[in-house]
Amino acid sequence: MDKDPILQTIDLKKYFPLSKGLLLRVKTYNRAVDGVNLNIFRGEIFGLVGESGCGKTTLGKVIVGLEQPTSGKVIFEGKEISGSKSKLDYNLRRKIQMIFQNPYNSFDPRLRILDSLAEALKAQNVEDKNEMLEKISRMLENVGLTPPEQIFLRYPHELSGGQLQRASIARTLLLNPSFIIADEPTSMLDASLRAGILNLLKRLRDENRLTIMLITHDLSAARYLANRIAVMYLGKIVEIGSAEEVIHNPLHPYTKALLASLLPLDPLSEEPEVKITGEPRPAVNPIGCRFFDRCPYFMKDKCDVNTPELFQVKEDHSVACFLYK
Repeated sequence: MDKDPILQTIDLKKYFPLSKGLLLRVKTYNRAVDGVNLNIFRGEIFGLVGESGCGKTTLGKVIVGLEQPTSGKVIFEGKEISGSKSKLDYNLRRKIQMIFQNPYNSFDPRLRILDSLAEALKAQNVEDKNEMLEKISRMLENVGLTPPEQIFLRYPHELSGGQLQRASIARTLLLNPSFIIADEPTSMLDASLRAGILNLLKRLRDENRLTIMLITHDLSAARYLANRIAVMYLGKIVEIGSAEEVIHNPLHPYTKALLASLLPLDPLSEEPEVKITGEPRPAVNPIGCRFFDRCPYFMKDKCDVNTPELFQVKEDHSVACFLYK
């Protein structure tokens, strides 16, 4: 992993305006992404973890260009790409690709797999049919779909979820990206298939020097795959650090609660188990720490009034929590 950021987000925000009644004068927004600053380094697997609805997928869509940011910047390979529509920046942005959560929704059900994958090559001006067939065959073999001849003429519904997700990864790689956002790539799969997809992503990263941003609600998947982990809650990054640090020395109460639901408690630990109840409140014009209403360490007139900023506690470990300031 190079200590050279391939992608940066600077105070990135994505607000969705909410409909209002005639008597409401104050504009309200769902702050899906609210001031996110990230440095993702070339060659790393970066895990973005959080519950459903925390803004992870929206952040991924803003980075890849499927959503326009409300404000802030996305910088890729040293050049700002957020909001730009120039052909040069489009070609640069095309190096960022996304693997979606549900592979069945990412394929046209009317097209055979061969035709869907061929579209990725046509986007790169590959027109020779023999060249297309050779590249697609090689890529299907690379992602473990063998023999490729048995995959070519099938329609998406004729493949299993695991097979179709591998085909989705193959299509993404045919676009020759350098940065891949994998949005919950295993959540639609049986447990028996998840490890295979995670191992495939790791191998492809090693073989192709890819940078991967893994979006997941599953902290165990991030622990297995990622070099670094960021924990997101209601539009904010609440903790970020090396995977080793975040897993073995969690600081934010939300991170501790996620781990407590995943790992068996250490019988020798003197630290009480952190439990959270209820659902995240909507991120609509929020005040204070996003987590205060579910936090067992809540400090009245502080956590519900002020918003904690990320505070560096170690060289590669930062947390947004008043317990550490």
